[in-house]
Amino acid sequence: MSLQIQTNVSLKPFNTFGVDVRARLFAEAHTDADIRQALAYAAEHKVELLVIGGGSNLLLTGDVDALVLRMTSRGIRIVHEDCDTAIVEAEAGEPWHPFVQETLARGMSGLENLSLIPGTVGAAPMQNIGAYGVELKDVFDSLIALDRQTGETREFSLIECAFGYRDSVFKHQVDRWLILRVRFRLSFSAKLKLDYGPVRQRLQEQGIKTPTPIHVSRAICSIRSEKLPDPAMLGNAGSFFKNPLVTAELAARIREAHPGVVAYPQADGQVKLAAGWLIEQAGWKGFRDGDAGVHALQSLVLVNYGAASGLDLLRLAKRIQADILERFGVSLEMEPNLY
Repeated sequence: MSLQIQTNVSLKPFNTFGVDVRARLFAEAHTDADIRQALAYAAEHKVELLVIGGGSNLLLTGDVDALVLRMTSRGIRIVHEDCDTAIVEAEAGEPWHPFVQETLARGMSGLENLSLIPGTVGAAPMQNIGAYGVELKDVFDSLIALDRQTGETREFSLIECAFGYRDSVFKHQVDRWLILRVRFRLSFSAKLKLDYGPVRQRLQEQGIKTPTPIHVSRAICSIRSEKLPDPAMLGNAGSFFKNPLVTAELAARIREAHPGVVAYPQADGQVKLAAGWLIEQAGWKGFRDGDAGVHALQSLVLVNYGAASGLDLLRLAKRIQADILERFGVSLEMEPNLY
């Protein structure tokens, strides 16, 4: 068997919170064959298989009694190209931000607003990653996934993925589907989206009057770098809570009491509230309890100042959830997967 399985491995280097827990078994999958061997090993030895990518959307609350399989497959290829469009396929283990930069370097646009998001290509469709007015579904073509129950591969179209706000069919069927590679439909003629957040303002500050996709990517990288801590320096998983969707009636009541509330009306009549604004108004920004805390510059981000456990961070998250529910009547949902 080519798959190298290790025992009692620390997962601290493999989760961006830097939580120091141990995996009973650990392996890295460079190829589809490695994945199949891991599935066979897990079935034969009756152990759970936990698949991880960059560990950037994961909160580990204790040692992992499973075979942890880290996706490390690499490869970027163009599967179709015409005068205006390219369909680009990337292996699941490709780091997300370098992949985005590679497409921009090849003159393709579409992914620039998703720059500097941590994680891997294979994990991106699971929660339909999004930022600055663009979601993965907006540039998605299809993906190939392995059925963990039958061993067969299947191609998923956009509709079949059932993408929603930070959601997909794969997020609800983690034990069924394992994403192998993803295809994106990108354009050689830029259709820039600049009106969400401070993107246009940042471009103006930089003196850029006719921006290119690369300009947009750089602007977003600078904004994110100012707002979000580098996991290599301060453990975190990016935005910890989803922006909640509430009824128009509840949004109106909150606005009456708090005229400055940040809210975005939705096509279905609901209103999306900025979770970070709610948390900041409740006084949690910069809060610290031991080594678990809320980032001083971005209240959506929970951080590990060094030795916080996953349970420490989870307890803090639950305190914030309870407080926001009591103050505003709004339920906050955690983004990271708990294990």
